Amino acid sequence: MYQVGDYIVYGTSGVCQVAAIGTQAAKTGTQRTYYTLRPLYSTETIYAPVDAPVSMRPVLTKSEADALIQQFPSICGDPIGGNNTQLLIHSYQNAFQSNRCTDLVRLLKAIHTKDTAARKQGRRPGKVEERYRKRAEELLYGELSVSLCLPPEEVPNYIRHSLESSPKEAG
Repeated sequence: MYQVGDYIVYGTSGVCQVAAIGTQAAKTGTQRTYYTLRPLYSTETIYAPVDAPVSMRPVLTKSEADALIQQFPSICGDPIGGNNTQLLIHSYQNAFQSNRCTDLVRLLKAIHTKDTAARKQGRRPGKVEERYRKRAEELLYGELSVSLCLPPEEVPNYIRHSLESSPKEAG
């Protein structure tokens, strides 16, 4: 069970701080324990049952965040094939539902590859990809921001600098 003040990643809402823990009467007349969550990057308040089926996990530690960044080059970002918009959306949503940073990195790399291919063919990147890219960046950079104690807008530069200064593998 999380404690008041803990930072967690709650489903697709992103990083939230546990503001309170308490019980409320459910419509069935039973008492149920809830977390009161305050998302860091929005103004809403979320009341989540402690035993909710929604994915909740602690925010990455600084060392976990740095290790993840070092894995970025090896995370496969193969583009999701086909032009079926519904299939693409389903694949993109699965990356969000997994609540794993590696899936967000994979999604961002796939979208980047797809956008680059579109530009090479003289086309503009797709609106669907743009929307999912922005949301994936918000979620990933939001979590890394908390883990690394940086403002979210500084995370991309931190990633770039970390990857540039890391020792290259001999090969």
